[in-house]
Amino acid sequence: MISFNDIVERVQAHKVTDIVIFLCFSLVMTLIVSSQNFFFQRVVENGISKRDIIAQKTITVVDTKRTEQHRQEVIQNIEPILIPAEDEFIKVNLDTLQTSIRQIRQKDVSDATKKDELGLLFDISAKDRKAYLANYLLISSDAELQKIFDKAKITLVKVLNVGITESSYEDGKLDKIIQRNIPVNTPRNQITIITALLKEIITPNLVVDDLATEIAKKNAQNSVKPYEVVFHQGDKIVFEGEPVTKLKKDALREAGYNVLELNFWGIFGIFILVLFSTFIFMQYEKNFEKVFYESHHITITGFLAIFLALIAAMIPTGFSPYILPFPAFIIILSVFTNARIALFASMLELAVLTVGLHYGIEFVTSFLIINAVSMIAISKIKFSKRFDLIITGLKISLAGVVIVSAVYILEKFLIDVENFLILRDLLLIFLNGLLSGIIALGTLPILESTFGIITPYGLAELADHNQPLLKRLQFEAPGTYHHSLLVSNLAEAAAEAIGANPILARVGSFYHDVGKLKRPLFFVENQSYFGIENPHTKLNPRLSKMVITAHPKDGVEIAKEYHLPSIIHNFILQHHGEGLASYFYNQAVAEEGIENVKEEQFRYTGPKPNMKETAILMIADAVESAVRSLKTPSNEEIEEIIDKIIKERLNDGQFSDCPLTLKDLKVIATTFNRILRGMQHNRIKYQQSIANEFNNVRVQGSVMDSDLEAKIQQLEQNKENSENNE
Repeated sequence: MISFNDIVERVQAHKVTDIVIFLCFSLVMTLIVSSQNFFFQRVVENGISKRDIIAQKTITVVDTKRTEQHRQEVIQNIEPILIPAEDEFIKVNLDTLQTSIRQIRQKDVSDATKKDELGLLFDISAKDRKAYLANYLLISSDAELQKIFDKAKITLVKVLNVGITESSYEDGKLDKIIQRNIPVNTPRNQITIITALLKEIITPNLVVDDLATEIAKKNAQNSVKPYEVVFHQGDKIVFEGEPVTKLKKDALREAGYNVLELNFWGIFGIFILVLFSTFIFMQYEKNFEKVFYESHHITITGFLAIFLALIAAMIPTGFSPYILPFPAFIIILSVFTNARIALFASMLELAVLTVGLHYGIEFVTSFLIINAVSMIAISKIKFSKRFDLIITGLKISLAGVVIVSAVYILEKFLIDVENFLILRDLLLIFLNGLLSGIIALGTLPILESTFGIITPYGLAELADHNQPLLKRLQFEAPGTYHHSLLVSNLAEAAAEAIGANPILARVGSFYHDVGKLKRPLFFVENQSYFGIENPHTKLNPRLSKMVITAHPKDGVEIAKEYHLPSIIHNFILQHHGEGLASYFYNQAVAEEGIENVKEEQFRYTGPKPNMKETAILMIADAVESAVRSLKTPSNEEIEEIIDKIIKERLNDGQFSDCPLTLKDLKVIATTFNRILRGMQHNRIKYQQSIANEFNNVRVQGSVMDSDLEAKIQQLEQNKENSENNE
């Protein structure tokens, strides 16, 4: 007998163990986060080198400043790319100008008025030239004017084929282009007129293709090789007292030095931060996510946090932290727990790593938003196909590119960020999200097996009816298998109705009776299938009770043999709870007398259901068996059976350890009632009634009118349809 003092001692020992684990985790995280600083020396103070630093190996460093200057020079030398524009309207303008000139020539007004109107058609600043042009157009004959316009059209086609740009209007270039394309042997005075006419209507027909020009600039920029500075072994990277430029800092990082200092107090500060963050996380789970608090889930959270910190510590100083797989951390943890826990843990991890590894504000801002996007993306998954994890990773990649781009656009207003660094970080964040989905896909089965935690994907695999244990149940205990299928439908629907886990309820129901495989013929649902006599008729009630109530324990042994997760063991052990094997109890009472029989002797060993899903299974298991034992039960009988079973289990205290409420029980009863009504339906006996009516019609007379014949044909058709339906 365990005393109260023993219980207190065990609780205290458990608390001490938790505290030790808590402190060890915090210490390990602190050592990992601050480990980078153990392997470097502080060599720079106030931007000045404290001593000569000699390269111990050949170091190649990119001079980002000179490289960017070279890129800008290359971009400036790229000529705009021109594409032809629509030039049909230019030809139309020439026809319009010709028509206007003819109309002015035909007006019944004075020549001076005609000259003024002709002058208005041309934008010429020189008055003498304008007057000459108007006078020539007025006094020329119609035939001569037609020749001028014919030559102008020919010239216009040639000019447009050559192409006119904005720069063609500079320094009289357009006049030369037009005159080079006027037909040979054209009189000098006509050349002047044609030039003036075409200058009035010609507009640029070659425009700049901004996109193509930008692509050309990007290609030219990307073709510029980074300007590299090489420090050979034995060369001095910096001299004592020399200002340390960005190039020299990069060289020092490549050489294994760090400009940061982390002394004892700095390490102690990180330890306090980790300690407090861990405590906050545990309090969050204890108060808001109790189902994951005292389980292996908190262990896997700590494991993932340490693994992510290790990756962060191994990233070389100066390399972009955008490769840190925070999305993978959130995806994996969400699958094992939920998206809320994953987001909360990632935020605390981000805070610790930012302080310990001195990440920039742009990185923190980006990942605050990316982590939130990851949480939303993973929460939308239905956990039906593992490949959805890669799709989720791709979505996070695209969102990450947008977020990092936005952060850098804002940062460009404050400081001059190198384009190379922006493109590098955009590429890394895209790969980060995509690889996170792949990492999650590959590591989930390993983590499931290592920590013994079932995930929705693991449940989906266990629900496959080709699983060896389910196949064995199907062939060795077909009645039990069929019963389990029906119970799973009831349990899944009820779990979904009350907000429990429907997938878990369904899969747990599949396996809850696997213990019957040990003695399948002792269970009534299998006896009718194999056509055997009930062996319990030859056994006394106490022996029968031992055989029947052993199947939960036998089921756990079989489940362990087939490596089923521990949460499935709960369904096997708890689906009868500590309930009474009433049939054999009543039989024993009848044979031995009630004074010689105790209920405790005929109860299952338990434990009672401690989850909503196992409690639902307990009800569904009893309800399905009871309804199946009745022949064509009415709706009222089904409802009475459900209510009776729930009340019996409730009064017997079988739900005392699970979080089911009275409202949940009411919803479960309603759901079971609806589904069982659908399962229990009576067929309408069409065949006999149709045959009788058919015979009655035939004996009424040998001669049938068309209406009677049509009726018989219809009856025959109905009879055939009825037979097919049956």
